[in-house]
Amino acid sequence: MSGSPPSSAWLRQGASFVLVGLLQLLLDWAVFVALTSLGVSAPAGNVVGRVSGALLGFWLNGRMTFAVQGKPRLGWRRFVRFLIVWLALTLVSTVAVTWVATQLGLHQAWLAKPLVEGALAVIAFFLWRHVVYR
Repeated sequence: MSGSPPSSAWLRQGASFVLVGLLQLLLDWAVFVALTSLGVSAPAGNVVGRVSGALLGFWLNGRMTFAVQGKPRLGWRRFVRFLIVWLALTLVSTVAVTWVATQLGLHQAWLAKPLVEGALAVIAFFLWRHVVYR
């Protein structure tokens, strides 16, 4: 075998990643909307929302999505790699959501956030798979 997993592993990981991602997105978005509706700035609300989603996602993806033969792929080394990738993705997300909030208004930012995060999720899958949980 060439060292790469069979296509069934890609499909299983992809399906699990989508499910975990939806849970993350729901938590992230709910925290963002709740905080910004209470007057927290869009950049701060976005970061706190992403932290909430990230902690859930790191744990679920490590335990389920990218586990190998039922063994979780967590630990401090993976968390550090996760944090580095997450910081870069959070910077992009925060700039995009803040731009929408500034240019189009907070309610538009609430609508845009799931789209921004969805676009970043495509990139994130490959980064989590090949950098973080390898």
